[in-house]
Amino acid sequence: MHADFRISLYRLLALASTIRLVQSFYIPGWSIRTYVDNEAIPLHVNKVYSDNTHLQYAYYDLPFICPPSGKKHAGHASGRSVSLNLGEVLRGDRIMTSDYDLAMGQDQECQYLCSHVTDRKGVKRAQKLVEDGYVVDWIVDNLPGATSFVTVDRSHKYYAAGFKIGYKDFSSDTGKPRYFINNHLTLVLRWRQAPGRAGDNGGKVIVGFEVYTKSMAAERRDITGCPRDSHAERNGLELYIAPNNTNLASKYPYSSYLPEQDEDDDGSTLTIPYSYSVYFREDDKIEWSKRWDLYFNNQEESSSIHWLAIFNSLVICGLLTAVVVMIWNRTLSGDVKGHAKDGPLEEGMMKLKRKKLRNRTQSPRLGEKSPAGLLDQKPDGNQDIDFSSDEESLEDITGWKLLHGDVFRPPRNAGVLAPLIGSGMQLLFMTTALLILGCSGLLNPSFRGGFVSVGMGLFVFAGIFSGYFSARVYKTFGGLNWRNNSLMTALLFPGLLFSTIFILNLVVWAQESSTALPFGTLVALIALWLLIQLPLVYVGSWYGYHNSQPYEHPTKTNSIPRQIPEQAWYTKHIYAVLLAGLVPFAVIFIELLFVFRSLWQDKSGYYYVFGFLSVVSLVCIITVMEITIVATYIQLCAENYNWWWQSVFIGGGSAFWVFLYCVWFYLTKLHMKGFISGLLFFSYSFLACTVYGLLIGTVGFLTAYFFVRRIYGAIKAD
Repeated sequence: MHADFRISLYRLLALASTIRLVQSFYIPGWSIRTYVDNEAIPLHVNKVYSDNTHLQYAYYDLPFICPPSGKKHAGHASGRSVSLNLGEVLRGDRIMTSDYDLAMGQDQECQYLCSHVTDRKGVKRAQKLVEDGYVVDWIVDNLPGATSFVTVDRSHKYYAAGFKIGYKDFSSDTGKPRYFINNHLTLVLRWRQAPGRAGDNGGKVIVGFEVYTKSMAAERRDITGCPRDSHAERNGLELYIAPNNTNLASKYPYSSYLPEQDEDDDGSTLTIPYSYSVYFREDDKIEWSKRWDLYFNNQEESSSIHWLAIFNSLVICGLLTAVVVMIWNRTLSGDVKGHAKDGPLEEGMMKLKRKKLRNRTQSPRLGEKSPAGLLDQKPDGNQDIDFSSDEESLEDITGWKLLHGDVFRPPRNAGVLAPLIGSGMQLLFMTTALLILGCSGLLNPSFRGGFVSVGMGLFVFAGIFSGYFSARVYKTFGGLNWRNNSLMTALLFPGLLFSTIFILNLVVWAQESSTALPFGTLVALIALWLLIQLPLVYVGSWYGYHNSQPYEHPTKTNSIPRQIPEQAWYTKHIYAVLLAGLVPFAVIFIELLFVFRSLWQDKSGYYYVFGFLSVVSLVCIITVMEITIVATYIQLCAENYNWWWQSVFIGGGSAFWVFLYCVWFYLTKLHMKGFISGLLFFSYSFLACTVYGLLIGTVGFLTAYFFVRRIYGAIKAD
């Protein structure tokens, strides 16, 4: 056992040593798109988003932005929607063609776009978006427009996806906030010669897309609408419409105070001129296959913290492994060997009781002389030793060994437990496949929305595994109506997911956010659920119930259940779950911080260290298995045979601590604004913790089931 543990630890360390290669490998795209000189390059506009809120908006839905003209650019009319995959729709993408003219190698000092007239509501909306720190997402050649930064030591630069829609300043006279819009953009496209034969024929590839913003007042423009000197320092265009005092005075005739802003539309407007510049710059230092590296710069610098997370998880897992090895070698192995030699448990107990009774009733018969008086008899030392040995042997046949007739008794609500185990296996298959695809480089930021799309497809396909395992567990519990179990498996957990998403979608739809799913997407999700997944679950259930045998149990179940004695406080349900859940949480909490930052705090960055995540996840699974073995053994030693549901909650106990971690992260790290953003954060966090809890709870159930079958299968009991 110790040798096996060392071999497993060496393999885990060898796997960890390859992470540096895995986490930096990715496939940047399916094919290289080459351009020749003067060839039109399409620029797509997507959405605006912020780290301070979860509400996103389509770019062309903003009331202060130049609307699409419908003219053709790069072969497509502006304002035309680009076909999106399911993952892109679910993440709120709304990609459309634009009116920006880009041609390979053709610099443009200034190009006028339009002058958009907006009213007070539009100005107030723009001020709100600037206040909340919204950034714009544009795309050229599948690269997001980025804001360029340079490290403190100026050794290299890195990108943050998106660019600010405007900025906030304070008046030097009044100290009140002023809002400015970035209405002139400088687009820098970095290119290099295309590899292979395409490069020999003059082909070029784009390796960088940088956006530099500037706010420029509407004055001092030439006849084309462009600023006369786009490089000079000028006053910005303030998002401000002076109040109409005449209208306000008539509206508030008896008030000495007139508000500076009013919601009523009095016809006042603000004209915002938009223009842009384009520059192409050759850059031979960036390979096309490495053009996404600049977006991952921050994660490479934090690799030491990732290694700390792995070291922390390995230490905890190693200590827990030592506890499990000690339990097995010093307790279970000795008990199992002793009882395998002594025979059946009941028979051994009866022999000991009969022997004890004979020892107690041995006394001289009436009328029989004894060599000495009764008081003069000396105790037989051997007899005392035998009696003491019998007592110790009787005490040994206690605890978990007494539960052989009840340990496999079907649990309460078995009709709910079996579908949950099936859904847990479904999630386990999906998560494992996603991590493998992420480590292999197939799922990467260039495959926009790919992680969600592939995950959804894997979840639906894994319905056949869900049905199979659910039906087999249901049959093991003695269930007879496998069709009802099949429907329960297909509707219980997926129904919880869909209903939660549907309710949250109504909330987001009321806010006119692009995160709200279109009606067609909702219909597609229902079709995936009811027309594809449900039949797969049904097929898997039919095969698992009719073509597979139930799991065999090594001992028979008594007809009358055994009474459970009073339990210690630490073995009671809620305390055991909370204490056991702390250990897996301690394994993953460091890596979780990076995941949370990428999802909630820094949406301009990308989380792409699946090598680290995979190793930490593997160690977490091993830790859950070990803590479940320890907790189940303690529970059985306390003569409590209700371990079925307990193993699920013990395995998934860390989900509670992960949710508390989400609450802590929201209160201390995030700066969310508005009730809706908080509602979305906690709703999605609860949903994610539920998925995580069911996944590792299923791992705990399978581990406990294997452990219980193994120890009771090694002893002889009728």
